Amino acid sequence: MKERTIVITGASDGIGRAAATHLKSSGANVIITGRSREKTKAVAEELKVPYYIADYSSLAEVRQLGSDLKGDYSTIDVLANNAGGIMGSQRTVTDDGYDRAIQVNHLAGFLLTNILLDTLCASKASVINTSSAAQQFSGLTDLSDLKLDIGYSSMGAYGKSKLMNVLFTKELHRRYNSLGISAAAFHPGVVRTNFGEEFGGRTKLLYSGPIKYVLKTPEKGADTLIWLATSQPGKDWIPGEYYSKRHIKRPNRQAEDAENAKILWEASSKATGLP
Repeated sequence: MKERTIVITGASDGIGRAAATHLKSSGANVIITGRSREKTKAVAEELKVPYYIADYSSLAEVRQLGSDLKGDYSTIDVLANNAGGIMGSQRTVTDDGYDRAIQVNHLAGFLLTNILLDTLCASKASVINTSSAAQQFSGLTDLSDLKLDIGYSSMGAYGKSKLMNVLFTKELHRRYNSLGISAAAFHPGVVRTNFGEEFGGRTKLLYSGPIKYVLKTPEKGADTLIWLATSQPGKDWIPGEYYSKRHIKRPNRQAEDAENAKILWEASSKATGLP
């Protein structure tokens, strides 16, 4: 663990912060990223780790983050694509032209991973994508639709983005496992976080009301992430799979179709300006 370099995105609070805290205490070289400079800096100073700021609703900021990380670290043993969340009840389009939930929860992590591919392959890295059981209850009628122009709902957009996380994991495994990358997606459980800050109604009640005290703590939600980051792929876990509570779970059936994963990869590459 002392020699492992682990990048955790979305680490200013929630399971990202909990994972960073645990991994740092275990001797890993932890690097965190976040959107809020104030919150991310506070966590970084508490843990005595380096930090980077990037707002995932801007692909330009993600590109800069990737460039900075690539320039600063010749080795990255684990990339935890954890940044994301449930967006507001009203559909928001980013300046890049995509649905905010799809961009923040999927496209940004996809782009960051691709920018770092050379480093990740050379490092024989694990790429861990935070998904959700919400992907089980969503479907993608058009895998190339990253704008969600029709039929928007906040939870629907969230579920679609989490399904994209699993599809991305599957295709990343297919393309790059033979070159050294071990990819996995996981469901952290329903965790007591600030996920519902932008919401009203039942979602805000779930995450902000008294019921939140029966939800998982961030520390428990981070358990599978920590396990994937610290154990050996191919021995302790099987790359290319979707996990919950350290066990392989069957994802949405759309995620089991390799052609779906390929179509989404190609659409995401086009959306983020990758070759």
